[in-house]
Amino acid sequence: MIGPLRTERLLLRQWREADIAPFAAMNADPKVMEFFPSLRTANETRDLVDRLTASFAADRMGFWALELPGEAPFIGFTGIMRVAFPAPFTPAVEIGWRLAPRFWGMGLATEAARASLADGFGRCGLREIVSLAVPANTRSRAVMDRIGMAHDPDGDFDHPDIPAGHKFRRHVLYRIGAQAK
Repeated sequence: MIGPLRTERLLLRQWREADIAPFAAMNADPKVMEFFPSLRTANETRDLVDRLTASFAADRMGFWALELPGEAPFIGFTGIMRVAFPAPFTPAVEIGWRLAPRFWGMGLATEAARASLADGFGRCGLREIVSLAVPANTRSRAVMDRIGMAHDPDGDFDHPDIPAGHKFRRHVLYRIGAQAK
């Protein structure tokens, strides 16, 4: 078993059965999923949690469930995992996050992302971590900036899992190397 990671305010831990219902509610929330092609069903959420759990078993890295001890047992996820689709910048490991709206604007995504970067460059020995988002997703891009990532405009790409012509197909690519941390 890997982890958990602790920050000043957060616990980044393995997934629990009790996380699935609040995570499914997040994935069905149009505000949370504003920059995704579609909402996710409860079954799709369960499948996602199974994949995230399997990622830890296979690669010793993945997206952690986020807990705000003493306040909320589950607020979202943050972590690193291998990019699962072909792109000009792959193979690569990406950092990602998703929090319930109630916890936005508190610096929690940034705090958790910094811990995930440290784990990736430390325990996992990675040399580079990437992040990607729809260009209009200014909240996620702001987190990327705050954790020291740099936009790589030459790496911007059309996401192969999103149909041609879809407004969310184009993605921006951010990078950070171990030497930057």
